[in-house]
Amino acid sequence: MNYRIFILFIALGLSIYSYAGNKKIYAWKDKNGVLVFSDTPHNGATEIKLSSQDLTMSEAGSHTPDSPPPTHPNTFQIMISSPTHNQIIRENTGSVYVTSRITPRFEVGFTIQLFIDGKPYGPADDLSTFAIRDVESGAHTLYLKLYNKQNQAIAISQPSTFIMQRKE
Repeated sequence: MNYRIFILFIALGLSIYSYAGNKKIYAWKDKNGVLVFSDTPHNGATEIKLSSQDLTMSEAGSHTPDSPPPTHPNTFQIMISSPTHNQIIRENTGSVYVTSRITPRFEVGFTIQLFIDGKPYGPADDLSTFAIRDVESGAHTLYLKLYNKQNQAIAISQPSTFIMQRKE
């Protein structure tokens, strides 16, 4: 009797496994051009061949290759993370490290230009951290400009002031 129950459980387990593995997925576009996926066939649907039973959906965005790109471009913002506004920096060599933050995300081909006291500090670069050397004692104002791939300014940070204190 136990042997028959054991064989029954093995047969039941194998049938469930094979049933789950034989599911079919169909895809078609509805009347609005939206791509639809279903496990039920539909007129004009094509069967999707799966290479794995383990499927996950990414949450990167809702843009698909068949859909047009968003009509509104991203609005970028750039800000100075450090030094903080009105920060006092005690550094005898006059070195200041400026870090920036860009939202939504720094893209390939973008560049950042650092300005100190209204003058550009070196050329625009694809790095978001700057090292300023030999800054004189006193108050200094920083701001950043973000440039796109076409070298057009697309964002400007709020000015940030820091005070350099050096032993002379």
